[in-house]
Amino acid sequence: MRKISLISFAIAAILLFSCNNAQNKSANKQLIIFHAGSLSLPLKQMKEEFQKENPKVEILMESAGSVACARKITDLKKDCDIMASADYTIIDNMLIPNYASWNIKFASNEMAIVYHESSRYANEINAENWPEILMKEDVIYGRSDPNSDPCGYRTLLTAQLAENYYHIDGFENKLKSKDKAYVRPKEVDLLALLESNTIDYIFLYRSVAEQHHLKYIILPDSINLKNPDLADFYKTAKVDITGKTPGSLTTKTGEPVVYGITVLNNTPNKAIALKFINFVLSKQGGVKIMEENGQPSMVPSYSETYNAIPEKLKPYANPTK
Repeated sequence: MRKISLISFAIAAILLFSCNNAQNKSANKQLIIFHAGSLSLPLKQMKEEFQKENPKVEILMESAGSVACARKITDLKKDCDIMASADYTIIDNMLIPNYASWNIKFASNEMAIVYHESSRYANEINAENWPEILMKEDVIYGRSDPNSDPCGYRTLLTAQLAENYYHIDGFENKLKSKDKAYVRPKEVDLLALLESNTIDYIFLYRSVAEQHHLKYIILPDSINLKNPDLADFYKTAKVDITGKTPGSLTTKTGEPVVYGITVLNNTPNKAIALKFINFVLSKQGGVKIMEENGQPSMVPSYSETYNAIPEKLKPYANPTK
């Protein structure tokens, strides 16, 4: 009887341990977020604030150019719960409908020329002469890869618009052919080169410049891709980047800078993913953090996928323009 009792006790203890262990595992959730490099600082702050109220949620964040983020999902089949893109059209064109069902536009930005006090001609550059400064032989500038990063193709769109705005024939092609050794996968990869005086100037989002306390040139609205009222003018600029399949091309047309966010269809953590996005889009949560980091909120904005947006998130979007 004593031996049977001991065995029964051992079995009960094992079952209790297994049950508790299973409960602990189910209580601890993991959230994987792929995001644009320009969102690194605000998302880090959002993660910290969110985890104060949800300490058992482990949030893993991976930054890359937004096109590269999408390709990790579509081509490499990497696990991901949430994608936040610097260009909402990447979600529309690369993830919907096979990998995601909806898209919420949540923030804006603008292009700027970023530099520091040691940059060559730092005391001379302004919103009118920057094309001339960047073309000087002793000046080195950096940009991100247009095939991986929206900031990269927005750089070329800005240059194309600037060619017309400043009446400089061939400016875009001259800019594309200069300093090719300083093209990087995403725009924030260039910050270390700037801060080490390896390069003098970067085409970068204004918010990133403000977050890193860097000097920047505010560009005219006609070329900075900021003003929705100039959307028709921005459309006059077009650049080709690599397409979905090897050897193919897709055309990116100029439009105002708009960020998008979505939850992937196959996420095993949908409830917690929606809860995090609810925090990102809430006025006292992520919106406040974004605006403190120099990125104006666009919530609520029109969504072409409004009907597919989960009910709890529909207040952050509009069904019509």
